[in-house]
This record gives sequence, structure tokens and C-alpha cells, in this order.
Amino acid sequence: MVTSADKSNIYLVGGAVRDRLLNKPIKDRDWVVVGSSPEEMSKAGFRPVGKDFPVFLHPKTHEEYALARTERKTSRGYHGFAFSTSPGITVEEDLRRRDFTINAMAESKNGELIDPYGGQRDLQLGVIRHVSDAFAEDPVRILRAARFAARFNFSIADETRTLMEEMVHNGEADALVAERIWQETELALGTASPQKFFSVLRECKALGVIFPEIDSLFGIPQNAKWHPEIDTGIHTLLVLEQAALLSERIDVRYAALTHDLGKALTAKREWPSHKGHEQKGLALVEQLADRLRLPKRLRKLSRVVCEFHLHTHRAMELKPTTVLELLEACDAFRNPNEWQGFLLACEADTRGRTGLEKKDYPNADFLNSLYKAAKSVDGGAIAKQLQNGEEIAEKIRVARTSAIKEAQSEY
Repeated sequence: MVTSADKSNIYLVGGAVRDRLLNKPIKDRDWVVVGSSPEEMSKAGFRPVGKDFPVFLHPKTHEEYALARTERKTSRGYHGFAFSTSPGITVEEDLRRRDFTINAMAESKNGELIDPYGGQRDLQLGVIRHVSDAFAEDPVRILRAARFAARFNFSIADETRTLMEEMVHNGEADALVAERIWQETELALGTASPQKFFSVLRECKALGVIFPEIDSLFGIPQNAKWHPEIDTGIHTLLVLEQAALLSERIDVRYAALTHDLGKALTAKREWPSHKGHEQKGLALVEQLADRLRLPKRLRKLSRVVCEFHLHTHRAMELKPTTVLELLEACDAFRNPNEWQGFLLACEADTRGRTGLEKKDYPNADFLNSLYKAAKSVDGGAIAKQLQNGEEIAEKIRVARTSAIKEAQSEY
């Protein structure tokens, strides 16, 4: 139901309205105040927190209340935008500055829905649609469109996809800074369908600008015997999809995304084989991590998954010394969580192939049994027998190798 706004009202806006209509839990509530001023808000006990535009915290709930405002792009102001507020600005005008119709709805204090741009309709259709042409003034909205598509498994409206592609063509995506790219990407990786984030970016030609290392995988063939999907880019998104099904961990999902970057460096004459792609991919993994300024835990897991994922696929053939080298590379003895994340990403790699999504992965259980055997070695007891640190380390390695060998024979 669409109603006109009462200019002296307070409205629930944005995500809370959207999520209520979707029957999803509401995490945060934001409010817009129409017909007031900063002075009146302060007199009512609200605490100002916004520097570039007036936002206030409720004295009891501490929820954010913003004065209704309009915006325009400028070289100054908050993220390049200047905001205007006045008691005469309506809630509909405030909603018009928002990115998508599904986020441009408000609810009055008596429960009436203010929906001037068709957000409720687009929720029912499962569509991400921009509110106005002002969408093109902020390139972060390209990432947000892809993220919301991944979050709700929605499609992008044709006109919005066209506008996003025009923005990319006009160089808007080139202006995106690393912090904002990673902020949106991290949120997208945490959604139920993170692979959709990257497929949407590819559809609007933004993937090649923002994530060229991933975009370059599309069109690279693999051996159909092992990869029925053939295309490496498609395989990468299938692996990410499987990682999301296996784990909620962002580091596991990111490592799954970047595990095959080295295949883009294979010479065409060697296709569809990709011998040595694990080592070749390390430089690209580091390059992408540096550009995005990734946290250490994501850097580390993505690197070991890239370098050693084929070891897990050949687990039954590995020598005891190689198994120990793998465990040490994954820091398994000091950080078991890292080791389990590694195995999850490798399992996603196996399942991320057309028709093999439900394939069992006994290799993980096998390697875990070897890990437990090696971990059972009492390093403390060995240390008590020796004085030299190097001798202690070597003695522990020998004992762990022996334990692995015995466990292999018994498995």
C-alpha cells in the first residue's frame, strides 16, 4: 500500500522494511525524521553523530535517526556527495536518493507502507532495480547490486544491468578504492550464493576491472575427463558455490575462489593441461591480496590452498615426508583450524564440477587420520631428552613421519 507522508513523522526505512516484507529477521533499524531540524533533535535528547549530514542517536535505543535529505555528487562531502536537509523535504524525496527500489521503502508509525518506487513489487519479482539515474554517480553501487543479488538470489533488472555496464565503460569502476571493494566483497562472500556476486560483476563487464585475475579464467579450457564443465571460470564459481555449502568461513570461501588463478598463465599450446598451475598461481594470489589489502588469515589460507590443493586430491599416493610437509605448510600442529579450512576448500574443489557436486571426498578423512597420528607424537617428551633446538625439531619430524607411515599402512 502506498501512502503520502505526514511531514511531521518518523519513518522506519531501508533494510528493516525490506526484511520485514521478506519475513526475515531484522538486525538493525534505521529511521528518517521528516519535518524537523538539528536543533529540535538535540532539544529532544538525540545525540548528533554525523559530520557531513545530520544523523542522531536515540537517547534510549541508540538507533540511528537521520533527517530527511537529498544529495548531489560533488568533489567534496561524504564520499563525494553533498547533502541538503530542510523541514520541507519529504520522505519520498529522501527515498529517491537510495540505491535500489527494495531499499527505498519506508513504514510510518501506524504501519503504512510508503513505496513510491515499486520496491514491494520488485521483492515479489526477485529483482534488483535502481531507483534513479543518480545511481550512476556512485560506482560502489555496482558492487552493492552484485552483493544484494547474491544475498537474496535475485536477478538484476535489465535497465540496471545496462546502466552498470555503461558505468564500467565510462571508467566509473576504475575509481573504486581497495577498502570499499573488499568491504563489499567480504559481505558478498558471507551470503548464501557468493558465486552470484562475481557472475553479476562479469555480466556488467566489471569483473575484468575489479578482479582481473578471476575474470581471466573464463574461456580457459580444462580436460573434460576431469572437468565436465571445461571452462576454468565456470569451475571457479562452482567451487565457490560448494565452499559456501560446506562452510560459513570467509577465508575458506575466498581460498576456494582463488585456488586456480595460475591456470590463466598456462600457455595455449599446453591446453587443456595445466601442469604447474599451483606454483604459477602464487604470484597472482599475492597480487590480489596486496591490492585488496586482505587480512593475514585470508592471505595465508588462500596461498596454501593454491599451492597444495592437488596434494589432497592425490592423498593416497603421498609419501609420509610429503604429508608432513603439507601439514607443516598448513600450520596444522599450531593451528588446527587452518588445517580444517584447507581440507574444506579442497573438498569444494572436488565437488565444484558439473555433475559431481555430491561426490564423496574420502581424501579429507584419510589425511585427517594421518594428521591425528602425527599430532599424537609427544613433542614435550622428546624435548626433555635433548638440549639442542635443531635436534629437537628434527627428532619430532622423524617421529611424526614414522607415525604417518604407520597410519598409512593401517588405513
